[in-house]
Amino acid sequence: PRPRRREAASVFTLYTTPLSANGRKPLALARALGLEPEIRHVNVYRGEGRKPEFLAISPLGKIPVLVDGSLTLCESNAILIYLAEKHGRFLPTEARARVSVIEWLMFQMASVGPMFGQNGHFRNYAPEPMPYAVNRYTNETKRIYGVMDRRLAEVPFLAGEYSIADM
Repeated sequence: PRPRRREAASVFTLYTTPLSANGRKPLALARALGLEPEIRHVNVYRGEGRKPEFLAISPLGKIPVLVDGSLTLCESNAILIYLAEKHGRFLPTEARARVSVIEWLMFQMASVGPMFGQNGHFRNYAPEPMPYAVNRYTNETKRIYGVMDRRLAEVPFLAGEYSIADM
């Protein structure tokens, strides 16, 4: 059988790794949109993010990176916004609903990602035990889970409807 031909709108390249939460977010959205991006695996944990050819598309040496024609875009949540807007799904156009999604997306960027990341780092990867850091980030992680639990007790998804804020 001949391979299925992908629609031009769904063809883009995503440089990522499934080992990273930020790397998985755009994949989750692509699948929800029914898109099949070309995946280029970049193992940032083995230094592949510091290679000159990768730095040419990602100046920070971070994944994920989306390449869509002449557009190159870094940062997972920027990619989520771009794809949601381009495909008209998972980011409402009505003002109040839209800013609610963006508000919860910013919450993820400012709180969930950094605090959970620091919690995991100091618990699992610090070269020596640092009780203050473990305590601080454990407590902050618990506080953030509390925020999300209270919100999700009120609505089925963070911004009310399933959106990029939940991905």
